[in-house]
Order: sequence, then C-alpha cells, then structure tokens
Amino acid sequence: MNVNVEMIPSYKIAYIRRTGPYGSENIQIMEQLKSWAREKNLFNESSIILGIAQDNPQFTEPKDCRYDTCLVVSDEFKVDNKYIKFGKTIGGKYCVFKINHTVDAVKKAWTEIFSELSKRNYKFDYRRPILERYAMQMINKHYCEICTPIL
Repeated sequence: MNVNVEMIPSYKIAYIRRTGPYGSENIQIMEQLKSWAREKNLFNESSIILGIAQDNPQFTEPKDCRYDTCLVVSDEFKVDNKYIKFGKTIGGKYCVFKINHTVDAVKKAWTEIFSELSKRNYKFDYRRPILERYAMQMINKHYCEICTPIL
C-alpha cells in the first residue's frame, strides 16, 4: 500500500446520499451520480468523485449508516435536481492510501488503514470523515485512494 500525507482542500460537492448497510449498493448510487454528471457535461478526465461514509458501523446501526457519493464541482455550480444535493467537505491534513481500484482492494484497505496509521504514529481525526477518492486520472491507471483525516 502506497502511503503519503497530503493537505486536501475543502471541496464543493454535488452528492447523492444512501442510507443503509455499507456495501455493493453504494456502487448503484455511484453510477447514478456519474450518469447525472455525464448529462450535465461535468464528467471528464479531471473529475474527482468522493465516497464518504458518514457513520461508523461499530457505533451506528447498519440500517442507519449514511454513504455520500460526491462529485467535486466548481464554487459557481448550482444544483438543479431534487435528488442531487450539494455541500462542502472539510479540508485538512490526510494520510492518503493509494490502492488498486477493485472491490477487494478497497475492502482490504478499510480493514488495514487504522493499524497503518498507528504504525506510522498518526492520530486519526474523528471530527472529519474518511474520503474514498476516485480521481479519473488515477482510475484510468486502475488506482483509487482512501484519504484518512489525521491530526
């Protein structure tokens, strides 16, 4: 697992939220968001999609866990669809894990990131959610990133 530390800015995002157990159903809203972005000509080589797990299933019932699939948009962008919401991410210092863009690699990374943070003496910042970052330039090379907020 390739790891580095990065200052990630706050992003304005257009997003779709799904509530329920984390898993393969999140892929469906990812596809919905990409389809909407293509219709609006917002999906291209420089696009960044984020997956944000808003809740920790150790403390939140799986049926109540919220997952946001987000597209980074310009500050001037206005959402014109009742199913698409918009908001902002919280920027800051993140430990970025570059991984293969496969379901198995993402699942494995989620089980290893906290021990990796500990090994590197990084403290997890519980005030910000972990970001799954899918930058098109990386996806085209079969990679994605898990960005873990650190203090």
